[in-house]
Amino acid sequence: MGANIYRNKKPAFLFLFPAFLFMAVYLYYPFFKNFINSFMEIKQLGSSGSGFNTPWYHNYQEMVRDESVWVSVKNTLLMMLVTLIGQVGIAIVLALMVDNVRRGKQFFKTVFFFPIVISATALGLLFNLLFLYDKGMVNQILEALGRETLIDWKAEGTALFTMMLPVMWQYVGFYFVILITGLNSISDELYESAKIDGATTLQKVRYISLPLLHNVICTCSVLAVTGALKVFDLPWTMFPKGMPLKSTFLTGTYMYYHTMETKNVDYASALAVMIVILGIILSKAVNMIFREKDY
Repeated sequence: MGANIYRNKKPAFLFLFPAFLFMAVYLYYPFFKNFINSFMEIKQLGSSGSGFNTPWYHNYQEMVRDESVWVSVKNTLLMMLVTLIGQVGIAIVLALMVDNVRRGKQFFKTVFFFPIVISATALGLLFNLLFLYDKGMVNQILEALGRETLIDWKAEGTALFTMMLPVMWQYVGFYFVILITGLNSISDELYESAKIDGATTLQKVRYISLPLLHNVICTCSVLAVTGALKVFDLPWTMFPKGMPLKSTFLTGTYMYYHTMETKNVDYASALAVMIVILGIILSKAVNMIFREKDY
């Protein structure tokens, strides 16, 4: 009799309808409206379009010729690589190390997760102070170690490293918590059986932990790639307007730059459409590469 409860789908649709309505109003409608706006001429935020561009695909034509667009796409792809290797990679190592700690696990979980709690804007200001050319902490340490020439951490050659380091550092703890939770779900009996068979710690990691953690790593990888497209507040705080020489623009910061600084709203709408399409393509690619397995 209990199974018959699930045959009537009407209550399910009744409870799901508010969620669908919310998504339609606050997600799908704005996206389709933004798509239409990308073909119109809108020169002020909050104002309606004065008509379609001539030609109607002018913004997309301009995107192809805009060098800053390609710079922002290149930097965003580099940010994705950094998140995969720097965030997910380091999080895997930390999770495996902490999983083998017998006492103090909760301490490490709290310490590694702590950067997520801090506002990204506050972190941006903090790292700005750390990487100041004159009297910044990093340059002071280098000076104390005997380096005569100080490093300009916001110069053309080092700006991307300076921007991506705090982004990588902030989210390691997020993926660490997900991975350590996945490790906790692995049965201790498997490790005990491997120990009886004479397996070393590295062999346990290679043949038990990593294979059974595969699906969790896949989830973290997809989150890292899609999250890299949405990185905004920390890079913008450290490098507003893409300085220096607009070489540190990401797709998100470049879209914001045209929305709030140049007031070229229709062009920013076209950039937003590009970001959505880029996100769909990359997420599909990552899902194909990091395909989940059934155990």
